[in-house]
Amino acid sequence: MVATQVSAQDLFRAAYENRYTWDPDFPGYSAEVTYWDGERTFTGQVRVGADLKATVTGVEDEAAQKAIHNQIWEIAIHRVRRSFADTHGQNTFRYGETLPDGAVEIVMGGKAEGDRYHVRNNQVTMVHRHIHGVVVTIHTFSSHDTGAGYLSHRYDSVYHDPKTGERKGGCSQFEDLYEKVGNYFILSERRIQTETETGSVEKKFTFSNLTLLNSGV
Repeated sequence: MVATQVSAQDLFRAAYENRYTWDPDFPGYSAEVTYWDGERTFTGQVRVGADLKATVTGVEDEAAQKAIHNQIWEIAIHRVRRSFADTHGQNTFRYGETLPDGAVEIVMGGKAEGDRYHVRNNQVTMVHRHIHGVVVTIHTFSSHDTGAGYLSHRYDSVYHDPKTGERKGGCSQFEDLYEKVGNYFILSERRIQTETETGSVEKKFTFSNLTLLNSGV
């Protein structure tokens, strides 16, 4: 019996479809937020609608409000359920190297030319993408298994100039915790530790009293 090798596209598609996303019935949610910027603490309220639009209220400091909004917007964007064809229909896929930890490199062509991913145990463990004029590289070290897909737990990210390869800013380390509210997993805490020229800076976002909209859950 001859083993059939899975194509690079099929291997990547399986990992892509194994990500945890919210279904089309997701009603949105509200929460109280506490944000620590390394020096000061801010509190307020956040709301993510069924349309996944995010709002922050009760935070008067403009920089703090923007930091909180950026986080909940990013959370919502990553929970959107888009088909593989919609996201990657204009890309091609081929195998690259196999890493010591067993991860397999997927090298992109087509519209995503220059992007690379690592896939291991049906999860994407490394992302190297060109986004908005920079290259972002994200390594995922651990994940949460929700039973309906995986969510990243500990990971890092770093940005580089796509032309020169020069690093832009320090490496950031993330740790995400989730809470199940009704049928949905929602971020309850995110810690970010970033290397800077003057040392390490830590920020923490805590979301409490997570409540689905129009449900009482």
